[in-house]
Amino acid sequence: MSRAVNIDETVQVVTDRCAKLALGISVIEPLTSGGTRVVLNTAAEADKLCVSMKSKLIDGPVIRSPLYAWRTTAPYS
Repeated sequence: MSRAVNIDETVQVVTDRCAKLALGISVIEPLTSGGTRVVLNTAAEADKLCVSMKSKLIDGPVIRSPLYAWRTTAPYS
């Protein structure tokens, strides 16, 4: 299983759920097509998030921003 999960929710909602479940976020970014892409520290954590947010998972391709500055300080910490 991949560590990356695409969820049809805002960055804040996904961040809050990960904090509630004590899951470690490696990278998180808003998707251009709507929703959030989050990469967890382990595949097991990604699986826990998938189970927790089962009804909000995005199935299929998503559009990510080619200009997303992943090295910048996260404004949603």
